[in-house]
Amino acid sequence: MHYIDAFNHFFPKALWQRIQQLDGAGKDIGRRMQGIPCIYDLEARFRVMDEFRDYTQILSLGMPPLEAMGGPELATEFAKLGNDGLAELVEKHPERFAGFVAALPMNAPEAAVREAERAFTELGANGLQIHTNVNGAPLDEERFFPIFEAAARHGKPVLLHPSRTSSMPDYATEDKSKYEIWWTFGWPYETSAAMARLVFSGFMDRLPALKVLAHHMGAMVPYFEGRVGPGWDQLGKRTSDEDLSLVLKRLKKRPLDYFKDFYADTAVFGSRAATLCGLEFYGSDRILFASDSPFDPEKGPGYIRDTLRILNSLDLPKEDLEKLCFRNAQALFGLSPH
Repeated sequence: MHYIDAFNHFFPKALWQRIQQLDGAGKDIGRRMQGIPCIYDLEARFRVMDEFRDYTQILSLGMPPLEAMGGPELATEFAKLGNDGLAELVEKHPERFAGFVAALPMNAPEAAVREAERAFTELGANGLQIHTNVNGAPLDEERFFPIFEAAARHGKPVLLHPSRTSSMPDYATEDKSKYEIWWTFGWPYETSAAMARLVFSGFMDRLPALKVLAHHMGAMVPYFEGRVGPGWDQLGKRTSDEDLSLVLKRLKKRPLDYFKDFYADTAVFGSRAATLCGLEFYGSDRILFASDSPFDPEKGPGYIRDTLRILNSLDLPKEDLEKLCFRNAQALFGLSPH
């Protein structure tokens, strides 16, 4: 079997070195990245990849989002450094890296559109990585629409990555999230909320060709199919200060149908139950193998190994297993057949 890992993370050398010059580079998520050589050291990356046969990756940058590291000018500089570096890795090591998704300075939307165009037309980017909020702002703000429009125009997917920090408390009486709840439960909520905003804002109707992959098996959506389906069919029944039934009338199909239009990946940290739930919801045509490497306890191979073990244990026809392992990635990212 051939495997294309659709969502994993790496920092090209020039960008990694530039980030280390920032104040606060060794705090929180940044400190975690410094402790995982496989996310910035190419030889360490290759050693991990060598553990798996016929295995290639679609590269994307790691956390935090570029717009969280500095103002528009700095984020734009980082995006160019990152995208140039990822494109160079794909060009130099095609047997390792099947493609990459570009990063954007989302706090500078006009510059982000220009960078997306450059990435697609000059660098050969296979998609865009966009985080679920832009320094706290929702993705359905009109200033971000041209970015999604660019992806749809080029026939390239948007990969939706969660972003949330401990500064968003779990309770209104507190000023920060405790016990990393902001990550464990907060990130799936973030992704699900961003998906909902793209649906109910009408972005998906306005861009019918738009393809969005929701990281971590579509987040909460498959498990909450009943709430997303019959529950949201009753949108407005729980709200008295505005008429939300008008939103349903505006949409071209029922909410559940939009959520089934998303793509998902298998990066669920080795959970067979989550994999089966997602497969039941999305079907074999919309799920891509992904590991989220190198964030496992072994700092590289663990999530790849666990995910492959689950995939290969599924009672699926060979054709469907091939879709999950590599054919869906080839189609979504515009890769040449294996």
